[in-house]
Amino acid sequence: MSETTVSAALWGQRADRIQASLDTYFGADGDQLLHNWHPLLPGDDDTFNYWWLAHALEARLDAFERTGDPRWRDAAVAVRDNILARNQGSLFNDYFDDMLWFGIALLRLHEATSERRYLDEAVKIWHHVRDEGWNDECGGGIAWRKQQLAYKNTPSNGTFVILGARLHRATWDTEYQDWARRSLDWLDKTLRGADGFIEDGVNRENDGRIDTQWRFTYNQGLYIGACVELAAVSGDASLLERALVTARTAFRELSTDGVLLDDGTGGDEGLFKGIMYRYAGLLVQADPSATDIRELILSAGQVLWTRALVGDRLLAGTDWRTPPATDAHVPYSAQLSAIIGTEVCRRVAG
Repeated sequence: MSETTVSAALWGQRADRIQASLDTYFGADGDQLLHNWHPLLPGDDDTFNYWWLAHALEARLDAFERTGDPRWRDAAVAVRDNILARNQGSLFNDYFDDMLWFGIALLRLHEATSERRYLDEAVKIWHHVRDEGWNDECGGGIAWRKQQLAYKNTPSNGTFVILGARLHRATWDTEYQDWARRSLDWLDKTLRGADGFIEDGVNRENDGRIDTQWRFTYNQGLYIGACVELAAVSGDASLLERALVTARTAFRELSTDGVLLDDGTGGDEGLFKGIMYRYAGLLVQADPSATDIRELILSAGQVLWTRALVGDRLLAGTDWRTPPATDAHVPYSAQLSAIIGTEVCRRVAG
C-alpha cells in the first residue's frame, strides 16, 4: 500500500493504536505518569522531563481534536497537572524554550476545555519569558536559559513567535503579535540562511559564533510554525512562501530515504522530527498547494507504520526506517514523535 492510497480513516485507526502504545510501553503509576525509557533501567526516571511532558499534553490534545472523545481531553489535563505537581506548583523553570512549549500546550488546552485558567497560565508564561528572556545581546532575541542570557537560539525564539501569534488570536491584544514579529525578524536576520535553512543558535560560548554544526529538524519546524502562525494573524502571505522554502530545504538536507533523521541518541533528539512534522503539517493545511510537503509527510508516516509495528502496537525508535532492536533502549520522546507524525498524517490525508 502506498502513502497515496492510505485513507484518512486508516490513519485515524493508526493514531488510536499509537496513542494507546504510549501507555503500553511507558505508562507509570503515581506522579511519574510516564517512564522516560523502555525498557526501564535503574536511574531512567531520575530526570523530570518538563518539556517532553508538554509535548505529551499536545499529543493527547491531537487525539481529542480528532475524535472528540473526552477521555483524551482528560488525559491532557492529567499531563498538565502532573507537570505542575512535579515542578512544585510552578509554571516556570530555568529554560525559556521549555516554558514556551508548555505555554503553547496550555493555550491549546484552554481551547479544548474553554477554561480560562489555562489561558491565564499561558499568558503568565509569555510575560515571564518576555520580561526575563529578551535582551539586546546579539541584536535581540529570547535567550535559551536564565543562566546564559547572552546565548540566543531558535528553540526559544520560534516557540516565542508561535505562542505570541496564538495569544494574539485568542485575546486580540496587539502586544503579542508585535513581539512575535520582532522575534521572527531577529530569527530571519540572525539564524536563517540564504537557502532557508535555520541554524540552532548564536553566542553559546560568548564569541558571537553561530553553531552551524547542529543541524536539527526541530529548528526548521519551529521556523515553519512561526511563519504559519504569524501569517494567520497578520495576513502576510509572504511568510508562507518563506516557510515553504525552509520546509523544502529541510526535507532535502535532513532526510534519508524520505524520512527525517536527527543526529544523536539522547532522549531529547527523539522529539525533534515530530516537531518538524507537526509544523510542516500546519503549513500544508495553510497552503494546500504544498503538495510535495504533504507527500513527504505521508510517505514518512507509511515507512514508520510498515517498519515499526510490534504485534498490535507500535514502538518507535529514533530512526523510522528500522524497527527498534529487541534490546533497544527507547525514550518516550521518540514515541511522541511517532504519535505526532501519525496524527499529522491523519490531518493532511483528507
